[in-house]
Amino acid sequence: MKKLLLHTCCAPCGIAIIDELRPKYDLTVFFYNPNIFPEEEYLKRKTEVIKVCREWAVPMVDADYETKKWDNKTAGLENEPEMGARCPVCIGLRLEKAAEYAKNNDFDLFGTTLTMGRNKKAEAINPLGLSSAEKFGVKFFVADWKKSGRQEKAKKMVAERGIYRQNYCGCRFSKKTTDYSKQ
Repeated sequence: MKKLLLHTCCAPCGIAIIDELRPKYDLTVFFYNPNIFPEEEYLKRKTEVIKVCREWAVPMVDADYETKKWDNKTAGLENEPEMGARCPVCIGLRLEKAAEYAKNNDFDLFGTTLTMGRNKKAEAINPLGLSSAEKFGVKFFVADWKKSGRQEKAKKMVAERGIYRQNYCGCRFSKKTTDYSKQ
């Protein structure tokens, strides 16, 4: 069975994907999200991912909360809208960290749950994953997780388990401009 490292941003985006992949791969969830603001929000999201991983006995890697690194990478992009120029930098940072971890820990491939996000486009995210894969010499699992009823399945699974569902993407800038509860 191939070893797959799955970068996960939050439980609502990850739950249906983790459920789908765990019987097919030697799956490990990778939580690296230095963009999430404030820290209390970061901890809420991480706690929910831990809950999902424990339910199915899926190992989870808790990577560093490197907010200063994220701030430095996104400096000058504060006024960009969600999925503007700041987002590829943010996503690229997280996928590079996942690719590096996958390479250094003998994973066959890595992927991300980011394409499940409401406002996230697979055609923008998958090339960043492929670029990170090439940089570190590991394969990237290309996917558009919104397809095949997965969003509806995830929504149901989240409701059944009482999982916290955030109302913005994660960074301090998206918090100011995006409220998913109104969508």
